[in-house]
Amino acid sequence: MTIYIIRHGQTEKNKANLLQGRSDVPLNEAGKQQAEVVRDQFRAAGIRFDKVYSSPLIRAVQTAEIITGTNPPTPPEVTIENRLIEMDYGPYEGMDLREPAPEVMTFFRDFVHNPAPEGMEPLNDVVSRLGEFLEEIKEEAEAENILISTHAIAMKGALEYLTPESEGSYWSKYIGNCAVYTAEVRDGKWTVPYELVMDQN
Repeated sequence: MTIYIIRHGQTEKNKANLLQGRSDVPLNEAGKQQAEVVRDQFRAAGIRFDKVYSSPLIRAVQTAEIITGTNPPTPPEVTIENRLIEMDYGPYEGMDLREPAPEVMTFFRDFVHNPAPEGMEPLNDVVSRLGEFLEEIKEEAEAENILISTHAIAMKGALEYLTPESEGSYWSKYIGNCAVYTAEVRDGKWTVPYELVMDQN
């Protein structure tokens, strides 16, 4: 079967271009509507979920609950998975992305060759924890449809793990609110993930 990895819907901190990280901020009305659009598109495509995993942060949980809330015959329980939490930005949490600190700007310009500033979670650690989680659910993913609700950098860590040949290219790729990527397990191995086109208009 298939895993579907989704970034949470919009929050007020997203709207204000603030580095949100592990701040526990709920969806705003636009974010709820984004999740509803994805829910309706999954429903129209006949996709239902057997299991749901979410970051412990409320915006990810709300996104998962909206998408699976009308999942027939009964909505699956949302299982909280701490490894799906967003990257720890440490002292840079809440920073205005329109005026980032110089060391953060250097990091953002070249994620592959510039390490995360001191106090931030290293990207290799993000890949490691997401990869560990994906390996644990691999057997489930062979038989079931699984929704994984997470965050932009955490999601990129999962995609980097699933696509080793990307050599870090996902770090600089834009992943919008409620973007969805999907992958499968075939013959005991993960397939290369690809993005589902989810119309947010």
